[in-house]
Amino acid sequence: MSDRLPIIKTYKLAIGGKFPRTESGRSTSVHDASQNLIAHVCQASRKDVRDAVEAAHKAQPGWGEATAFLRSQVLYRLAEMMEGKRDELAKAIGEGGQLEVDASVDRVVHYAGWCDKYAQIMGGSNPVAGPYHDFTIPFPVGVVGVIAPDSPSLLGFVSLIAPVIAMGNSCVALASETNPVPALVLAEAMATSDLPGGVVNTLSGFRDELVEHFSTHREIDAIHAAGVSDEHRTLLRTGSADNLKRVTVHGKLDFFDDAACESSAWIDPFVEFKTIWHPSAV
Repeated sequence: MSDRLPIIKTYKLAIGGKFPRTESGRSTSVHDASQNLIAHVCQASRKDVRDAVEAAHKAQPGWGEATAFLRSQVLYRLAEMMEGKRDELAKAIGEGGQLEVDASVDRVVHYAGWCDKYAQIMGGSNPVAGPYHDFTIPFPVGVVGVIAPDSPSLLGFVSLIAPVIAMGNSCVALASETNPVPALVLAEAMATSDLPGGVVNTLSGFRDELVEHFSTHREIDAIHAAGVSDEHRTLLRTGSADNLKRVTVHGKLDFFDDAACESSAWIDPFVEFKTIWHPSAV
C-alpha cells in the first residue's frame, strides 16, 4: 500500500473567464466537519474586487443584449454542466451534498425558465389616449455585487446569482466564507458552459475585509446578499448612498423552500423598467 498523501488543491478566483491567483498572494485553508484539510482557497483583496468589477462591466453589455431565449438556453446548459459535476459538488459540500446539488440544479432551471417570460408577465402594452403605442420593457441594471451566505454553500450561492444573470446582469460574487469550495467548483463548470466569461466572477475571502469594498464601489449598481451580520447589512446600505445602488439583503431564509426562493420578486430588484412611445400607423 502506498503511503503517498494526496495533493491538496488550491482553488483560484474566477475573474473574466480566467482563474487568476489573488494579487495579494494570500490563501486560507478549508477543513471538513472532522477538521481534515480539504482545500486551500485564495483570499481575495480589494484589488481583486476591482478587477472582477471591471471584467463584469466588459461582459454585461453583450450578455444583456442577448435574446431572452438565448439566456434561458445558456442557463439550462449550466444546469447540465452542474449535473456533470454532481459528485464533485456533493463532495465539496459535505453532508447532505447530493440533496443540495439537486436543489441547486433545479433552481438554475427555474430561473432559466424566467428569462423569456418575465417581460411578458411584468412588462406589457399600456393603454394610452392618442395615436401612440406605449410599451413597458424590463432592462438589466448592470453589475450586481453578490454576498452569499455561509450555508447552504452551493444552494445559497446559486439562489442569489441565478435571478441576477437571468435578466442580463453580470455579477461579482463573494462565496461562502466557511466553505467557498462548492462555488469555486461551480465556477469551473461555468468556464466550460456557454456562459460568457465575466458574467459571473467568483471571489473567495473574508466578509470583514471585502464587504466594504462591495458597498462603496461606484461601478457596482446593485447588491444581492444573504446571511450577513447586522453590521454588514448596515454597511451595505450606508455605502449605497454614494451611487444610489439598490441593496437587497435577505433575512433568515430556508433556501430549500422553493416557494420562498422562486418567484419574480427575486428578479424585480435587478431590472429597470423603461417605457417606450411609438406613433401608431394612421
